[in-house]
Amino acid sequence: MNQCRSSKKFFRRKTARDLLPVKPVEISVEPWWVVQSGYITEDDIKICSLAEKKAIDKIIDSGPQLAGSLEHNVVHSLYYKGFIYLDVPISDDSCIAVPPLEGFVMNRLQGDYFETLLYKIFVSIDEHTNVAELANVLEIDLSLVKNAVSVYCRLGFAHKKGQVINPDQLHPTWRNAPSVHRLKTTMDPQKMLLSWEGGENKNNAHELASSATDTDSASQEDQDTGSVSSLSMPSGHTKRIAFLFDSTLTAFLMMGNLSPNLKSHAVTMFEVGKLSDETLDSFLVELEKVQSTGEGEAQRYFDHALTLRNTVLFLRHNKNLASDPEQPNNGFPLDLLRCESLLGLDPATCSRVLNKNYSLLVSMAPLSNEIRPISSCTPQHLGPAIPEVSSIWFKLYIYHITGQGPPSLLLSKGTRLRKLPDVFQGYDRLLITSWGHDPGVVPTSSVLTMLNDALTHSAVLIQGHGIYGIGETVHVTFPFDEAELKGEFSRGNMGVHKAVKTMRERVDMEHLCGYVSMLNPYSRQASNRRLSVDSDGKGESELTSGSDVNGSTESFELVVEEVPVDLGAKQSPEVATTEEEWVPLEVCFGIPLFSSVLNRNICKKIASHGLCGKESLEKLLHSSRKLSLQVLSFVQSFQESVSAVDSASDTSISSLTSQPGFFGDTGVPLPAKNLIFKDGILSEWNGRSPSSIQISVSQKEQLD
Repeated sequence: MNQCRSSKKFFRRKTARDLLPVKPVEISVEPWWVVQSGYITEDDIKICSLAEKKAIDKIIDSGPQLAGSLEHNVVHSLYYKGFIYLDVPISDDSCIAVPPLEGFVMNRLQGDYFETLLYKIFVSIDEHTNVAELANVLEIDLSLVKNAVSVYCRLGFAHKKGQVINPDQLHPTWRNAPSVHRLKTTMDPQKMLLSWEGGENKNNAHELASSATDTDSASQEDQDTGSVSSLSMPSGHTKRIAFLFDSTLTAFLMMGNLSPNLKSHAVTMFEVGKLSDETLDSFLVELEKVQSTGEGEAQRYFDHALTLRNTVLFLRHNKNLASDPEQPNNGFPLDLLRCESLLGLDPATCSRVLNKNYSLLVSMAPLSNEIRPISSCTPQHLGPAIPEVSSIWFKLYIYHITGQGPPSLLLSKGTRLRKLPDVFQGYDRLLITSWGHDPGVVPTSSVLTMLNDALTHSAVLIQGHGIYGIGETVHVTFPFDEAELKGEFSRGNMGVHKAVKTMRERVDMEHLCGYVSMLNPYSRQASNRRLSVDSDGKGESELTSGSDVNGSTESFELVVEEVPVDLGAKQSPEVATTEEEWVPLEVCFGIPLFSSVLNRNICKKIASHGLCGKESLEKLLHSSRKLSLQVLSFVQSFQESVSAVDSASDTSISSLTSQPGFFGDTGVPLPAKNLIFKDGILSEWNGRSPSSIQISVSQKEQLD
């Protein structure tokens, strides 16, 4: 830069030739690309061979030619000399396939329209939708979509599906030419038809792994024998199941060197935003190679990879999920979709894409608080119905309707604390959640400074977590089996808890899947180890206490004291506990990936309760709408009530929503006032004790 500034030629414009590379980058030309002649002089002709001269004459005399109709080496030679250029033609009826990305480097530029368009098309494209249909769904000009798809093919990130050129037109030198645009698979399509019952699923997975050769990049190129179009699966386009995940999962798959070739799939999941059913066979092969144990923090990466594999095997081509006549005999195909990529589309476009390609959406649980969950009435969604259901507001809603929960204080942005409120004085550990971030458990002794710092840029929820250290957490899976709703209360039989019963009456847990996290702040067990006991009572150790289960990097996590966990240790005998010691902490909808036991239990319940059946999905549609209205009414009633009470302020809820910052990055309304949940009552907190204003009885009855 300094040399450029000191140069006398600084203010002179460079010629276009100076800006161009000396020679074109090496590429692999496909036979269906079109060869166009460049600016060729007589001096250029003199350095050409006889074969190159004949090719140039043919292009000039007869017009543009298919690359496959000319000699393979001649096309590449002329291209590197700069005598020709290549067009990548895309027609209205072209269908495009996107294999796992190789050699992809992210270089996103904010505000670049065409790059934004490329990413929008990436997540929307599929092998069964031609370019014209895709342009119609996205409501984007057809020529722009063609240009974007042409760029994908030119860079090698996508390829045309089906026969793109008549073999009779190919020059003999092209018949043995290598092609890089193939999906790497040697999978027998019948092995994708997996069953979840007994050990059959496990045996199929081992057969799946053994069918692949040992993988490094070179061997995969050698074993490349065909594309997805050759699979003997039922013909015709069938709507699919979409499994929604967030970027946390892709980060886990990229870390820890889990498998030699898993990273390319993880990059595809992040950059493309989708891993289609046609590429899941090779993805499963790589997941099969992941070890079951790791060291320290890496164990989380291994756990997520293995439970993701089990989830894919369960949802994909599972004929036991439903018995509807409209369902294919071999079950539905499965696509993996990244929520953030879908959110890059405007809501109307996102809805059209989902409705065109999918019959059911299933979310991982929990989704990161840093993103806005996908809202969808159709196709139905086994996950959060609206963003508010995946936010802090839903925690308060659960506490409000059940009258139970840990002491909680929601502070609005800009609040300053001189001391920790009295309600938390007896706690050794607090659960802190910054708005739009995942929670973390921190010691009470060092929390005040961090709270005031976080409150300068975000609303914060403070909750009591443990009196004698880290509180004990138990996850209760739903939908509930009849046996789980009978008997006496115990740590292994949380389904009979009064708060859970109330939630079942107010929230549809019969046609949704997920888990309820129950907290015992009085437990002394978790003060020595981080242990999460699952609802089946088997007692698998999980890294769920003391840190969030979704891998947050929020600053509150930095002060959590790491507690050694012995994953091989046996569960200690159950200590007597009472129902009054346990309170609901949160409810998450979807399929969890952080625990293999929870994952397996919920998958079994999805199949046994027929959640994917037509009748169940119709009931889910109505119950999701009802829950959405109740939660939105709950949020609005508190925002309106605090506005009405504050006589000094004449700001209504409608004017609040128009102010910058009223909605967070996730689209969920930020709290207008401070709220506290204490002794079973949710009320406004003015910094004094007791709290001055409580929600009126009439408002509570209206919400009920």
